[in-house]
This record gives sequence, C-alpha cells and structure tokens, in this order.
Amino acid sequence: MVNVIRQRGDHVDLSVPEAADRLAIRELIDAYAFYADQRDVAGQLALFTEDTELVVFADSRNPEPTRRFRGRAALAPVFDELKNYQATMHFNGQTTTTLDGLRASAVTDCLVHELSVDETAHTLMIVAIRYLDSLVKKDGKWLIRQRQVAVDWTETRPLATG
Repeated sequence: MVNVIRQRGDHVDLSVPEAADRLAIRELIDAYAFYADQRDVAGQLALFTEDTELVVFADSRNPEPTRRFRGRAALAPVFDELKNYQATMHFNGQTTTTLDGLRASAVTDCLVHELSVDETAHTLMIVAIRYLDSLVKKDGKWLIRQRQVAVDWTETRPLATG
C-alpha cells in the first residue's frame, strides 16, 4: 500500500493556479462520494482515467490487497455493488494533497454509512476508510489514475424497524 506523507503546508505564498488545482482535486474527491451515494455509476467512472487502477485493502494493516481492478471498465461492476444497499452516505473528512505539476497525490479520510434493509431487519454498517489517490491532470481536468481504498475499521449495528 502506498503511504503518502501527510504534511501541513504553509500556504502563505500559494499561487492562484495551485489553489485552483487543490480545490479541483477536493471537488473531484467529493464528486466521487456524491455519485456513489446517487448510484450514478457513469458519473463515478468519468472521474477515473481509462487506464486507472483500484486497489482495495479490506484491512489497512495488511500490506496485501484484497481486490485489484485495472481499467475504467473494470470499475463499473464494483460501483454497481452499492445498489445492494437501501442507502449510503459518504462523509469525506480531511484531505491532504501534494502537487507535482500535472500529477498529484491525496489522502482522504472517509466514513461510509451503508443501510441494508430486508423483511426482518434494518442494519447500518459504518466503514472507516482512507482513499490514497494518485491523480493526473489531463486537458485541464484532474482525474484519478490510481485509488487505493484502505479499510481501517467497520462497525455493524441493527437499527429499529418500523
């Protein structure tokens, strides 16, 4: 798993283009959460490069990935899995971004809430994840080139029905 050094930057001399890039990257990350919660697979896919890679670590302490997907087309069934839930809500926390010209890296903390409903029970699963993203700027637009999803912990709890 790639670890991005998390540093607090001194942004006193932040240029307008750098500020715009940082905002665009944050909006890209937030757009992913929005499209996921709306079950808009096409919207999610548009945020990734054609040659993207998605690497999932079901346990962030284990350096071996649980799942790996290569290419934008391979992501569609993964994103479609969210339809198995009655509702989801992605809450993005802090994002630390490092810019390097037309490339960037970002680490974002996220709490994902997934509601399952069946005939007998309502269940809420909360997943604490970190997105470790490698990004590229193509034709003036930031895209995710690689996303590593590291699951730090999960909690599943029953909800009252009715």
